[in-house]
Amino acid sequence: MHRIDIISVQPRLMESPLNHSIVQRAKDKGIVEIVLHDLKDYGLGKYKQVDDTVYGGGAGMVIRCEPVFDCIEKLQNERTYDEIIYMCPDGVVYNQSEANQLSLKKNIIILCGHYKGIDQRIRDEIITKEISIGDYVLSGGELAAVVVADSICRLIPGVISDEESALTDSFQDGLLAPPVYTRPAEYRGLQVPDVLKNGHFAKIAEWREEQALKITQERRPDLLE
Repeated sequence: MHRIDIISVQPRLMESPLNHSIVQRAKDKGIVEIVLHDLKDYGLGKYKQVDDTVYGGGAGMVIRCEPVFDCIEKLQNERTYDEIIYMCPDGVVYNQSEANQLSLKKNIIILCGHYKGIDQRIRDEIITKEISIGDYVLSGGELAAVVVADSICRLIPGVISDEESALTDSFQDGLLAPPVYTRPAEYRGLQVPDVLKNGHFAKIAEWREEQALKITQERRPDLLE
């Protein structure tokens, strides 16, 4: 079984998306276990404080070392983790290749950033990989963590019944996916391309490859560089 532990100051933000669709199917099949941890359970003092002001002055609050170290060390005492990931705007931009790599890992911890970020000592001493899902800033790393968890789960064998479907998604071969059609063959005068209806699988494969290349050249030429 694969296990993903997600640490957050707002774990309830992730409950709905991680309890439906393909991710829920993965959990129901016993293929993936996803556990949410509230960092405030490890907070300091009567009010379970997890953040404090910035050393040297400046706006915003920073997540303290103690709660994060305590939470992660507790988890590490229970099992070995392959990666400890920090979701942050200045991490490596996430892509399908990275998702493929992470889907091969057995145990992963994802730490969600919040406020102004986390104390740098956490990043220096504990984190093994830093990931961003794009060049923009969210209120916290929770939604980004859900994106990563979803992209990992769907790649693990047995989660999706038709495994070929996952292997033919956009970016798996460095290209965007070609157009897809279904019934009816004609709708309001709009036709499905004839090549898809003739049953000649070699020609269909050739057409799809041509379309994928065309779409990638038009929309994401950077992928072809």
